[in-house]
Amino acid sequence: MTSNALSTVILAAGKGTRMKSRLPKVLHEIAGRPMLGHVLASVDALDGVRTVLVVGPGMDEVSRYAKSVDPETVIAIQQEPRGTGDAARSASSNVSSASDVVLVLFGDTPLVRSETLAHMVDQCRKASDIVILGFEAVDPTGYGRIVALDGEVARIVEHKDANEAELAIRHCFGGPMAVRAAHFSSLLAKLTDDNAQGELYLTDIVALGRAAGLYCSAVFCKESDIQGVNSRAQLASAEATMQERLREAAMAGGVTFLDPATAYLSFDTRFGQDVVVGQNVVFGPGCEIADGVTIKAFSHLEGAIVAESAEIGPFARIRPGTEIGRKAKIGNFVETKKAKIEEGAKVSHLSYIGDARVGAGANIGAGTITCNYDGYNKFFTDIGAGAFIGSNSSLVAPVKIGDGAYVGSGSVVTKDVATDALAVARGRQMEKRGWAAAFRAKNESIKKASSGD
Repeated sequence: MTSNALSTVILAAGKGTRMKSRLPKVLHEIAGRPMLGHVLASVDALDGVRTVLVVGPGMDEVSRYAKSVDPETVIAIQQEPRGTGDAARSASSNVSSASDVVLVLFGDTPLVRSETLAHMVDQCRKASDIVILGFEAVDPTGYGRIVALDGEVARIVEHKDANEAELAIRHCFGGPMAVRAAHFSSLLAKLTDDNAQGELYLTDIVALGRAAGLYCSAVFCKESDIQGVNSRAQLASAEATMQERLREAAMAGGVTFLDPATAYLSFDTRFGQDVVVGQNVVFGPGCEIADGVTIKAFSHLEGAIVAESAEIGPFARIRPGTEIGRKAKIGNFVETKKAKIEEGAKVSHLSYIGDARVGAGANIGAGTITCNYDGYNKFFTDIGAGAFIGSNSSLVAPVKIGDGAYVGSGSVVTKDVATDALAVARGRQMEKRGWAAAFRAKNESIKKASSGD
């Protein structure tokens, strides 16, 4: 063992029947990313990692996702659900021979921090043969208890196998475990199913290791960092914890939330400094928000890049592919999609701008839409710098509005408009004097006749 290579085994073979879902449990999302994705990200932050993912037969969707995140992920199959120890056995032949430590963790614990895992690996390399991750439970029901003896971890007792004294222990096992690679396969080989559930418990390698003269210690974390997800209620709880974590990080970086509890972020939301976020704002995946941006209440952003000092909302929907320029304004009930809104441009009210460019300083009047779709294909609308589009106009793509051009209100524009030109494309107004009075008089007389007055 000359190198400090790390092999990571992620157990993800559980079917998650309590989720009541066709989607595999570990692919349910937290903050816009599958739970397994969060675990893979925590592992990826460690040095020298080879990842082995253990899945059940037919869990191709899980395997494909893991490969899409890291093509080097090795897939191992647990043929029958015989417990966590058997799942780890399924991976043992795929552990790199160059590894000095094997880190085992679960695909349904999306909140575990990479720095916690790094601490476990470091402690295993320097001082212990086995390191487990523990926490102090508010309610330890259902968790494996950590039994200590003479300052070291003696064994882990599963809840169903615990006696009365052991059930009173509040120090519980969180799931992740680091084991020196030299002992990993031999310890797994000694596991038996002599327990209440008739399964091979991964946790039994602690007692087996101690019996073989190995030293086992524990690293402790917050209970919220290691919560597992086995039901929709637990999924919601993990989401709430992740959102709190993301908001705290954003505020530490210089973001003001007017009502933090109502802001929802994605795992990859990026903020600059002096950003102000109003109430009930949602950030889907892929958002980058620069310094000094204001996002007003009830706005929804996804896949958008917002430049310095721009203003969005309230009630704006910013869809994927949108780029909003410096000091641009997107107002209430405006929807954008795959649109580039350049510096200082304004789309203030009740408009849809899709597959389009709005040039610097242009003004888009209320009710304007880009007609970008013919039922089969999408087409582009190019609005030049300084252009003025009158209210309730329809720009039928493909079409180009020149720099500084004006489009009269209520126009349906189907042809390009030249630079600095005025385009008016609407029906000519017609007026018949006295028509309304005659119409009313006629209908009133019919009404009276029919009522017998």
